[in-house]
Amino acid sequence: MKGRIPACAGMTSFFMGPLFMTKSADTLPLADDLMDAVARWRGWMSLEKRMAAKTVESYGFDIQNLFRFLVTHRGRQLTLSMLADVTLGDLRAWLAHNAGEAIGAASRARAVAGVRSFFHWLDRTGQMHNAAVDALKMPKVARRLPRPVTEIQAQEIVIQAEQGQDAWVGLRDRALFTLLYGAGLRLGEALGLTRGGIKRDGHITVTGKGGKQRRVPLLPVVADAVARYLAACPYALKDDDAVFVGARGDALNPAVAQRHLRALRRQLGLPDSVTPHALRHSFATHMLASGADLRSLQELLGHSSLSTTQLYTQVDAQHLSSVYRAAHPRAKQG
Repeated sequence: MKGRIPACAGMTSFFMGPLFMTKSADTLPLADDLMDAVARWRGWMSLEKRMAAKTVESYGFDIQNLFRFLVTHRGRQLTLSMLADVTLGDLRAWLAHNAGEAIGAASRARAVAGVRSFFHWLDRTGQMHNAAVDALKMPKVARRLPRPVTEIQAQEIVIQAEQGQDAWVGLRDRALFTLLYGAGLRLGEALGLTRGGIKRDGHITVTGKGGKQRRVPLLPVVADAVARYLAACPYALKDDDAVFVGARGDALNPAVAQRHLRALRRQLGLPDSVTPHALRHSFATHMLASGADLRSLQELLGHSSLSTTQLYTQVDAQHLSSVYRAAHPRAKQG
């Protein structure tokens, strides 16, 4: 039955992890039904929703934070039925408490998302209903604009990636960074590519967040960089093997790629904001500047919400504004 994951002592322990340890290392006074519900919810997020492990862990921390507050607030053991009686005032007091503990707006907003996820899951599975959580306003978070590199900087990164290493390793890193900039992939998506996902029709099959797959076309220059690396790779890769491998033939660790890009940016005198993800930002920003429409860009990037893609329009507007101020004669006259 969907949403109902069988519980047992081992599974409960696995999905709960260190969830209910307080700062003093004493367990929170929670009823068995509530402990079991949280274990099932975490299992649902991991196994059915296929959410990232870090997200599941973060949401678990957020629930722990709420429960700790409610136990102190109510002064007694917390049960599943008591969650149905939690008021909007209780939830606002919890957020205010977190703000007083110097927990930032972004963390508080994520906490609201985690708590909503749990309450909504309880509602869908018929265990508890509480409408107050939907009336709780999300803390406002100032969204930071992406910081892309310029086209020239992206080209320098790609070219220099091949230098100073074993031939096939240099080709690997050049192919990887070319793919991030030329196809707009997240680093995890690129490292998750399998040999069988590299199609001969000029497309790749990318598995993004939540296990969602999309087909992404490759420019000839990107396809050529990947092909050159694969031809030089000393390992015979099977269809289910990772495309990008390390020195021993295992799937490439993301820390290796991040470390190499850090070395490149120091060599090229680039700012600390130049990361593998900045290459993806650059892809989106440069696509918009060249006339790409938002819907197409949303599909290429694998964004579930168009509002996320729209952030790049602000970056492009900033660029246009700076070009205008630098080039227009009236702007030069002050």
